Amino acid sequence: MKKILVLLMSLLLITVLATGCSQAPEEADKTPEPADQSPVSTIENELLRDAEAKMLEALAPLPTMGNGEKIGAIAFSMTNPFWVTVEDGYKDAAKEYGVTVDVVAAPNEADEAGQAEAFNTLLAKDYNAFAISAMTPFNLVPSVAKATEKGIKVVAVGTNIDAQAAKDANAVVEAFVTSDFKEQGKMGAEFIMKKIGGSAKVAVIEGQAGADNSEQRKQGAIEGFEANGGEIVAVEAADWDAQKAYDIATNILKANPDLRGIMCANDDMALGVVEAMKAANKKDQVVVCGIDFIDNARQSIIAGELDGSVAMSPYLFGKAGLILALKATQGHEIDTDIFWTPIGLITADNVHEYEGWK
Repeated sequence: MKKILVLLMSLLLITVLATGCSQAPEEADKTPEPADQSPVSTIENELLRDAEAKMLEALAPLPTMGNGEKIGAIAFSMTNPFWVTVEDGYKDAAKEYGVTVDVVAAPNEADEAGQAEAFNTLLAKDYNAFAISAMTPFNLVPSVAKATEKGIKVVAVGTNIDAQAAKDANAVVEAFVTSDFKEQGKMGAEFIMKKIGGSAKVAVIEGQAGADNSEQRKQGAIEGFEANGGEIVAVEAADWDAQKAYDIATNILKANPDLRGIMCANDDMALGVVEAMKAANKKDQVVVCGIDFIDNARQSIIAGELDGSVAMSPYLFGKAGLILALKATQGHEIDTDIFWTPIGLITADNVHEYEGWK
């Protein structure tokens, strides 16, 4: 069975956070370089440019210039700006390497069958490789098995399929670029408890129950709360939906009027919770943190509403996924070294350093 690379790079951004400066970013060199060298960055944000450089170093040797290959990418849903930015990463990398990429997704982030149907639509066409982000560990296993049977390479981006189910179905994933989802939840919960400054009632709102990224973020948040004096009064799933999170948070607050913090598994839900706290005139009482650092979250932090967001780079997710897919089609050996994707906590104290982060 092919070796699976888990390309993780979280220490990368933590290092960048520790040394980040507020200088204006230098103008990126527009001169193109050969594709078998580290590409010259066109990213304006200095911290993200540094993260990209380290990512490309970890991916080396980079693929050679493509020859018109077609890559199919399967995302969660374009209703979430996170996945729109992942798509941008795919497309920019495709332009760099002279290949094409088509990105498809489900109608919403809880439509497992819709995502599988979108993948199967691409399987019926002529693609050289696929980059998948499975909603659950099992919903794309049959589709990956079909790709394997047809000799089409598959890499995973963000989330992967279940290893045992993949083995049983002869569904081969060549490489995996991901993030430490559990650490994201833990980091956010620890921030909430530090901001509260003592023991308090708190809650966790996860995304889709059973989804790997949601479950890990939930477990990380629970650990972060329990280790720092948090009394968890509720753990509920809102299916990544802002309105559902609004309703859940409203009900939790009614049952626990002395609630002090809510950790959410993504920013869309966190922004819904912020609106719920504002409607109840409790925003100053309840600390809210999300994950993903989408632009709406950035604006909310600047406005003094959302307290924090655990940042990752959906853009680099997409870019790394495309590069790995192309490497797989070119027959590169995929190493088994383990790195973490970039993550870091963004608050009002450092948000202005992240203008242009994606």
